[in-house]
Amino acid sequence: MTLLSIEDLVVEHRTPGRPAVTAVAGAGLTVAKGEVVGLVGESGCGKSTLARAVCGLHPAASGSITFDGRPVTPLGLRRRTLTGIQMVFQDPYASLNPRRRVGDQIADGLRVSGDPATPADLLERVGLPRSFAGRHPHEFSGGQRQRIAIARALAARPGLLIGDEPISSLDASAQSQVATLMRDLAVDAGAGLLFISHDLSVVRLIADRIAVMYLGKIVETGETGAVWNAPQHPYTQALLRAIPHPDGLGTLPAELPGDVPDPADPPPGCRFHPRCPDAMDVCRLKEPDFGPAACWLHAPT
Repeated sequence: MTLLSIEDLVVEHRTPGRPAVTAVAGAGLTVAKGEVVGLVGESGCGKSTLARAVCGLHPAASGSITFDGRPVTPLGLRRRTLTGIQMVFQDPYASLNPRRRVGDQIADGLRVSGDPATPADLLERVGLPRSFAGRHPHEFSGGQRQRIAIARALAARPGLLIGDEPISSLDASAQSQVATLMRDLAVDAGAGLLFISHDLSVVRLIADRIAVMYLGKIVETGETGAVWNAPQHPYTQALLRAIPHPDGLGTLPAELPGDVPDPADPPPGCRFHPRCPDAMDVCRLKEPDFGPAACWLHAPT
């Protein structure tokens, strides 16, 4: 059953005196109950903006977002039922209130959901001692704070959990632990998980499906194994080639050539064509609007 449905979503950033920046340019995505979807792409491609629009933190210029059959409205107007969408942000120290005990912050979600559990119960679920409920955020490491942020999100008993690059600020030893924890807790609760990251290696371990985003567009979607083993879009292929592999040679893969175009002035046609080694004349003239790989190399016949 589809839990989250995004269709033709457009999200703009506007600054007086400057042209509008279209951060999300007609993206479409779905997440089913109990499903883990990984959203990947370079920094600045619009992943976090899409997540904030799903949570109602940023208004959509056009398109639609529905959660559990209901339209998602801006945060100030949302109905109580849409508290079923909860986000775990990138920086847990910024997202937690430094002046309040972590147990009190977790209790806010419990009051909304009516869950009879205690903050200590939630801390135990995320692998932390129950006694931590009486402490403040500054008393914890980065990995512990992120676990607390996950506990706070789970307290509202969400149907959809969104991780907005929740592991990027953590050290390597904590990244896979936190990612696996989010997957297990979401699946056990029957919730959907939209996991946003630029680390494809971690996404491969936890996601059922992968969506690849470039300059505001979803350019490829598919089952994790299929995308990993046989990527169709040249951008996806370049991302996978850029993952360092331990080969004993002491070298890193060549980086993707060129720079990401200005989202306020995107190139005509396919947005990836200025960096694509397989670009054709049609790529410079017309934007591909089909899937699962939005590339003229795989245009339907």
